[in-house]
Amino acid sequence: MTDKSTAPTALDLPQVDPLPEATQKYFDVCDDKLGMVPNVLRAYAFDIDKLNAFTAMYNDIMLAPSGLSKLEREMIAVVVSSHNNCWYCQVAHGAAVRALSGKPELGEAMVMNYRMANITPRQRAMLDFALQLTIASAATSDADRQTLRDAGLSDRDIFDVASVTGFFNMTNRVASAIGMQPNPEYHAQAR
Repeated sequence: MTDKSTAPTALDLPQVDPLPEATQKYFDVCDDKLGMVPNVLRAYAFDIDKLNAFTAMYNDIMLAPSGLSKLEREMIAVVVSSHNNCWYCQVAHGAAVRALSGKPELGEAMVMNYRMANITPRQRAMLDFALQLTIASAATSDADRQTLRDAGLSDRDIFDVASVTGFFNMTNRVASAIGMQPNPEYHAQAR
């Protein structure tokens, strides 16, 4: 049975032991760069194929070249996660917004009420669209996409906003369902 005080989730799904060499190297890189292995990775490490699928999708959506900056993608992650009350993602991605922006107050605003944040009109339109997709995606219209174009987003950017939004709506639900806990280190980062 897993020690619940240090477990990444409320489920008893032990990590593959030993980890495959490539996975161990990836975890070592995380530990070197972040000072920890994010619990989201530890949560998926009971099934290496699921972990690899998750990390491939995350890396593509959040780190691949895009007209959206890494900060903007993290802002979307936090706004979606805030609406969904996903504790793990609010904490982890809120820390990323603080670190990438150099503004602790921006990370807090994304979690609490992004409408009060000092952001650009483009970012506001992007976050409004992400929230709309989260609440009622089927109600999205050509007018909504045009609002983004008018704010300076390309059609590729709109696709990327939708992809980040969809990814975090999925992962928020998984994280909430399995009781995923944020690493304690996130709470003190970039403050």
